[in-house]
Amino acid sequence: MTAGGGSGGGGGAGGVTSGKKRQRSGSYSRLSSTVGIIDSSRPDNTLTERTQKTSGIRRTASQAFIAPSSSAAVSRGFNDSATADVVLRLFVDQLPLFDTDDSESISAVDSDQSDVQIYLHSDVLCRSKYFATLLSDRWQKESNDGDSGNSLRMFRLNLGVPATPGSIDHHLAVLQLLYTNDFSTTIHNVSVALCLLPVALELIFEDCIKACVRFLEAVPWTEDEERKILSIVPLLGKEESQELLARVSIDKIDTSEQMLHGLILSALHNHPNTAFAKAFVAKLLRDFSSKEAAKRVLDRAFQSSLKIVKESLEEYSSPDFRGDHNEIEAIQRLNLHTAMTNGRHLVWLVERMIELRVADTAVQEWSNQAAFTADLLRALRDDAWRNIVPGLPAVVLRCTCKLSNAVATGTILATRQVRKKIVKDWLPVLILCKDYVTPMMPSHKTIYVELEDTFLSIISTLPLSDAQELLQQCLSFSTRNVEDCPHLISAFTTWFRRANRFPLPDM
Repeated sequence: MTAGGGSGGGGGAGGVTSGKKRQRSGSYSRLSSTVGIIDSSRPDNTLTERTQKTSGIRRTASQAFIAPSSSAAVSRGFNDSATADVVLRLFVDQLPLFDTDDSESISAVDSDQSDVQIYLHSDVLCRSKYFATLLSDRWQKESNDGDSGNSLRMFRLNLGVPATPGSIDHHLAVLQLLYTNDFSTTIHNVSVALCLLPVALELIFEDCIKACVRFLEAVPWTEDEERKILSIVPLLGKEESQELLARVSIDKIDTSEQMLHGLILSALHNHPNTAFAKAFVAKLLRDFSSKEAAKRVLDRAFQSSLKIVKESLEEYSSPDFRGDHNEIEAIQRLNLHTAMTNGRHLVWLVERMIELRVADTAVQEWSNQAAFTADLLRALRDDAWRNIVPGLPAVVLRCTCKLSNAVATGTILATRQVRKKIVKDWLPVLILCKDYVTPMMPSHKTIYVELEDTFLSIISTLPLSDAQELLQQCLSFSTRNVEDCPHLISAFTTWFRRANRFPLPDM
């Protein structure tokens, strides 16, 4: 911004109108294509609007004027030449030196007036700290040309504005706001606020700055508007920018993880339409910017649900309370229902982990559950669960199957110890379910067969001594018709072929 000031004698040109102010149609976001010019065909010499489109940027040879008022009905109004003591020239500064290929930007800048003159009042301009300083006694004494004795002197100021689309119009709008305290009529959308705020900051017009910021704080933004606001924020004071920044940034680094964890818990426990909520949260997890953060959130939820399932089954299989029969039965029912509900949560969490390929911690945890599987075996040998939570075995085995399949296919790269432990701890549960638990649905039987095949695949990755130990426990996979268990035949065939191979020579 460039500015110059001086004082000289003389009033304004023309008379005073009845305070007719220049009316703008639409929002200020469109002012760059509408320019105010003097229409010489009008007898009252008032301002009209018309659209101009030209092929290039050029400075006008002569100044364009914002027409002064012509009646004394309203005094001391904006652009009132009869009472003004300041003539302000606005001109486009720092025009591009070279042509640009951006024809749209060129026409937008060129269609705006590049040089205008308006009549203002010094006491009103002093609402702007910039003009207050420029019109102060000290400044005027330093820049006075010797005409200081003239009490009716006219201040003549020059103000250069950036060569950006709509710049002149935006400055005119802010200057006109100096004459009012009703900012809400002008600042009525985000686009207007973003156009006027930089000018208000440039002129240090505090009331306008506050009005723009207050409006921006209260309304939604598009993504493009948010970027513009963030570019302006560094120019604002700490208190002024506090509410704006609170919407788009936060002090705590882990807050996004807390938010995501809260959404997972809400989808699993609190939301009435669980299926839709789970689908939405699953999408958020897929699109989350940090895979490591998503892993931490899922691991935390997994550990929480697993702990509840383990504690519930432990209390069911080894009750440590006394009471009448009905009370004990009610508590046992509650334990089983709690285990079942959180078991379903585990299935969903495991699916999300495998989808994001972050299930390595869950696999390691699931492979170290000797105490949990022992409690589960005791619970399944008690027929009471059949009438309370008949789907419990299928839920637990579904978790086991998904995690084991991720290991067998290489989606999760597990160590030899983890691969052995996951089969060793969960194989007895599969065998018990297959031999003693009648499948409630055909899909449950499918889980048994799929988990058998997965366990045999994992066993094939182990050293022969470990595979020998585990394969001997897999005889229960056999069926009445030997031809119906090709996966078992293939596993033993592979083991014997490897065992009968001549030892490799020492390297």
